[in-house]
Amino acid sequence: MARIELRRKLSILSDAAKYDASCASSGAPKRNSLDGKGVGSTEGMGICHAYTPDGRCVSLLKILLTNFCIYDCVYCINRSSSNVERARFTVEEVVDLTLAFYKRNYIEGLFLSSGVVRSGDYTMEQLVEVARRLREDHDFRGYIHLKLIPEADERLVALAGRYADRLSANIELPRDEALGRLAPEKDARLIRKTMGQVRLRLEAARPEKRDRVRPPAFAPAGQSTQLIVGADGAPDTEILDRSASLYGGYGLRRVYYSAFSPIPDSSSILPLSKPPLMREHRLYQADWLMRFYGFTAPEIGEGASDGMLDLAVDPKLAWALKRRDVFPTDVNQASREDLLRVPGLGVKAVDRILSVRRYRTLRLEDVARLTRSIDKVRPWIVALDWTPGGLTDAADLRARLAPRRAPEQLSLF
Repeated sequence: MARIELRRKLSILSDAAKYDASCASSGAPKRNSLDGKGVGSTEGMGICHAYTPDGRCVSLLKILLTNFCIYDCVYCINRSSSNVERARFTVEEVVDLTLAFYKRNYIEGLFLSSGVVRSGDYTMEQLVEVARRLREDHDFRGYIHLKLIPEADERLVALAGRYADRLSANIELPRDEALGRLAPEKDARLIRKTMGQVRLRLEAARPEKRDRVRPPAFAPAGQSTQLIVGADGAPDTEILDRSASLYGGYGLRRVYYSAFSPIPDSSSILPLSKPPLMREHRLYQADWLMRFYGFTAPEIGEGASDGMLDLAVDPKLAWALKRRDVFPTDVNQASREDLLRVPGLGVKAVDRILSVRRYRTLRLEDVARLTRSIDKVRPWIVALDWTPGGLTDAADLRARLAPRRAPEQLSLF
């Protein structure tokens, strides 16, 4: 009977955790148990056995400690007034499940969040205790991601960072006004304060070259957060502006975007339907442009219409179509920064171009060998034997480059 009960808990609390997207493990330090000591590993393929098209990692044991919650956030399936089946793990059950799943090669890490029960401090103590027992009692060396409870004591945040690879405190909604309206018990300022505390501790844990003794490790994979898309009416440009400020202000590793999903018995102030999942995907692409391609949020917004990203074409192509005046780009002369703005050229392709052109002048066929699709690149570049002529300014260029079949974003659920 106990085993059946535990299975039911696992079914309820894993399903309840699926709405939190911030569970990738990039940046985790390399640890293993090849020396016969400890349990678990973050090496080799690491935690990320598989990614979904929008970047979600699906290889962690991803659960809530409990879906009981004293808060009544109207967009949350686990809100206090929701008529859902409730369950709660004990600390021992989460520890045992993590170890058992790892030893069966089902997972390589733990993503643990929770509804708030009793108080923020009590809930955070339970989350930290799970991580402490895994690390200290069982020498678990796999990946651990803990969700922070923003109202918890700062000392508990410090303990969480001692045991976890990554921490996250969800900012939830792009607009503070919307958070106050849809989640009145939550305080956006308190969430940002907690994120600021994490950033200060991350900086303090970063060793200097002159340090003889390394400072104690703290959440070596950094911190992340999540924004719900489509619940409060914020346009994509506003969401990207918020993300840019979060990256700059708190040194986040990732901002995750989760399309709002209508829930049973929801409030009338929420949208009746979910946004297109492709919108979530475009936000991830735009986020990638900000982090790795040197784009700013306002630049990406130039390719938007009424604040919304184009769902038919990717954000870089949408920007290029609006800024044709800066093209074509000479692949033999342009800087890395300019090459990264060429539609169809990724980071690896640009680095290959820079490497090869030191030894020879590139022709169009050379660029074709270094890219996935030369058709996407041809209108935007100049090579030794190629110039696009009027192709760059062609009126039907968008129609030529847009996918012939409307893209369809798949759902995890």
